[in-house]
Amino acid sequence: MSSPTKRRDMDFMKLMMSDYKVETINDDMQEFFVEFHGPKNSPYQDGVWKLKVEIPDAYPFKSPSIGFVNKIYHPNIDEPSGTICLDVINQRWSPMYDLINVFEVFLPQLLLYPNASDPMNADAADLMLKDPAAYEQKVREYCEKYAKPEDIGATQEESSTDDDDDEDEDEDEDDGGE
Repeated sequence: MSSPTKRRDMDFMKLMMSDYKVETINDDMQEFFVEFHGPKNSPYQDGVWKLKVEIPDAYPFKSPSIGFVNKIYHPNIDEPSGTICLDVINQRWSPMYDLINVFEVFLPQLLLYPNASDPMNADAADLMLKDPAAYEQKVREYCEKYAKPEDIGATQEESSTDDDDDEDEDEDEDDGGE
């Protein structure tokens, strides 16, 4: 019984030590948020999303539950709920995978190569198939409107500094509510 717990804790620590910003919910390693940036050379490249991750007790034998908190326009992601349709997370999960795989491989691949034949967002799938340029433009519009750093909430360090030494893009708008 302690083996899944050790594996969960180890995978969580690897994610914490990586380049991803991780924010626990109630100091619990089973439920947390991860800041995820869109892959380079894609219409998602300027987007920043907050993803909610829930690790089941049976992890790594059962897959984590992962969903987008802020809006994203994608055929395989349900817009209202943020639910992700991805076989490798939902049906074909293996204990060989870990949380780093999810954020460094699976999610970037999903954004780079949407599957319009198995949509959760039929409008996005339809637009992608009929007018790829319009689809990419709509993705960029969503990134601009819903996926900026201020849309996922500033960390306490960022919201407590008024001079914004690290982030010049926050000079135009100060959310202040985080």
